[in-house]
Amino acid sequence: MSRQTTAAKSRKYDRQRSDQRSREDEQGQGPLHGHDEGHSHGLVDRSIVRSRAGVAAVAKSLAVLGLTAGAQVAVFALSGSVALLADLIHNFGDALTALPLGISFFLRSYRGEKLAGLAVVLAIFVSACVALYETIMRFIEPQQLTHLWALAGAGALGFIGNEIAARVRLRAGQRLSSPALVADGNHARIDGFVSLGVVGSAVFVALGAELADPIIGLVITIVILKITWDSWRTVSTTEPGDLRDLARPLSA
Repeated sequence: MSRQTTAAKSRKYDRQRSDQRSREDEQGQGPLHGHDEGHSHGLVDRSIVRSRAGVAAVAKSLAVLGLTAGAQVAVFALSGSVALLADLIHNFGDALTALPLGISFFLRSYRGEKLAGLAVVLAIFVSACVALYETIMRFIEPQQLTHLWALAGAGALGFIGNEIAARVRLRAGQRLSSPALVADGNHARIDGFVSLGVVGSAVFVALGAELADPIIGLVITIVILKITWDSWRTVSTTEPGDLRDLARPLSA
């Protein structure tokens, strides 16, 4: 009778420990696989899994943007468009904002991830200011666009590449609860909007609407400012690794 009582207590204790480990896993505490404390074999810490997934998302998006930039370089070599070169340099510079974020994931630094997110928001705001300045200058001093076919083709490539990169970052940001990665996804989406604006400008100018270029630029600037505010709100109110759902400024 004593042995049966002891066995029943042992089974009850095991069930309680199993339930506790399940709750810890759901709350993001402890290792990914339930084992008693003190045993390290076969364990993969959640921070390591999150780090690897974050680095992978950044690497995939950079690979997509690299292929896009390569295609745009080929178009530039054929057309020699200065406007396209400027947009190409802009896209290369913006892609570099993902490097600090990738490093922070690699180092598993929540503080570094937070700072990288703030840097991304600043980069988005700077893009808005530059776009606004260029739009105002186009209204004051209209410029005739050349190499319209090259601009439209490169713009289409830029939009597709940036949109793919944005989806990779936004989905990973949601899955990993990374406000910085969400903000960087919105950053890539902004670049896609800019490229799409290039396509629109080329089409409307080809049809004879010279004023379409600065008007489209103004619309894009307003969109960038809205995304800047949404990204700032996401990064400033959500800590890296917070398990609650991030409010997505833009749906992926």
